[in-house]
Amino acid sequence: MAAAAELRPVLNHPVDARPGMTPEFELLLACCAQSFNGSYVDQIISTRRCDWNRLISLAEHHRVIPQLYRSLAPHRTQLPDRHFAALRSINEDNARKALWFTGELVRVLEHLEARGIRAMPYKGPALAQTLYGDVTAREFSDLDILVCPEDVRNAKAALAQLGYKSTIELTARSERAYISSGYEYSFDSLAGPHLLELQWRIVPRFYSVDLDAAILFERAEPVILGGHSFSTLCLQDLLLVLCVHAAKHVWVQLSWLCDLAALAGSARVDWDAAWRQAHRLGLQRIVAVNLLLAHDLLGLPLPLPIQSWLKKDRVSEILKAEMLQIIQRSSHYATESIAYFRLMMRLRERRRDRFRFLWRLLWTPSIGEWSAMQLPEQLFPLYRGIRLFRLARRFAGHA
Repeated sequence: MAAAAELRPVLNHPVDARPGMTPEFELLLACCAQSFNGSYVDQIISTRRCDWNRLISLAEHHRVIPQLYRSLAPHRTQLPDRHFAALRSINEDNARKALWFTGELVRVLEHLEARGIRAMPYKGPALAQTLYGDVTAREFSDLDILVCPEDVRNAKAALAQLGYKSTIELTARSERAYISSGYEYSFDSLAGPHLLELQWRIVPRFYSVDLDAAILFERAEPVILGGHSFSTLCLQDLLLVLCVHAAKHVWVQLSWLCDLAALAGSARVDWDAAWRQAHRLGLQRIVAVNLLLAHDLLGLPLPLPIQSWLKKDRVSEILKAEMLQIIQRSSHYATESIAYFRLMMRLRERRRDRFRFLWRLLWTPSIGEWSAMQLPEQLFPLYRGIRLFRLARRFAGHA
């Protein structure tokens, strides 16, 4: 059943101010709401004293400059000239950067395709085009390209031909282990650092989110970028990927919820199929928390599967309330802390997924272990002990 038949509007009014919410954050939410309400924006501007520098700073942190500019442009006479000019300048810079990245993405994808390497763009320009029909309508600062694990080495060599250099260098044995347990290589180029990420998983293996790259390629759909057609994630897979990505980063950027609201509000989303897949992967709580946040902050109607899920899972509501505070604080979250790893476990509804997460976290060596000490191949199993030692020291420091 398509989304149009399954969505039920729960909010029939603009997102209201909450106790403790600043005028700037309230205005930012109004500008990003799924159903934009110009009169509500006008009301906030007219009745609440906004710190315009703070508003722009918030939009930069949450990476929603295009949404803010688009929504405030009709109200420009109510804004101080210098602040609106600053916002317009930042938005124009973002548009120029988005167009450059799109051209570079086309160049890279055509180069990989010419060498027989299947590659899929799934964030950056591809996501902006899929969700908003305009690559400049979303902020991004790098390119994300998905390949199958068996193509990683060939893809690295092909990127080197274009002047891209991996930020990490591993021995052949370490690289095999890293491809088995990790998920990405980051690349620098003459144009700047960390411009491209080559990924073969959506998240590292220890998160226990088993989205198989081969299956994602099988279900891929076309997207047009720079006049060229490429494959990208189908909407059903994209929904889960957006939810997992936002949860992994603890929702510290509002832009991820804007993307989710734009996607979840599409009539092309098959909610029955998406929810079945979330159930199979043990991601129903992660999806529910994402959609609850988008509902509370951006006015997204809750799909029926989520409404039914909330009747039996109170943890989703509890987690949503905690995440609302984090988003509203508009600060970064310590993703190397004990609290973070506990949160990642609480976000999983199945006991076996929590156990696998903890087991893999403790026993799976990472770049840090391989970089800390070079061991001969016969001593490779000792990296697990090094992993435990480094984790214990890290957690002791946070404690």
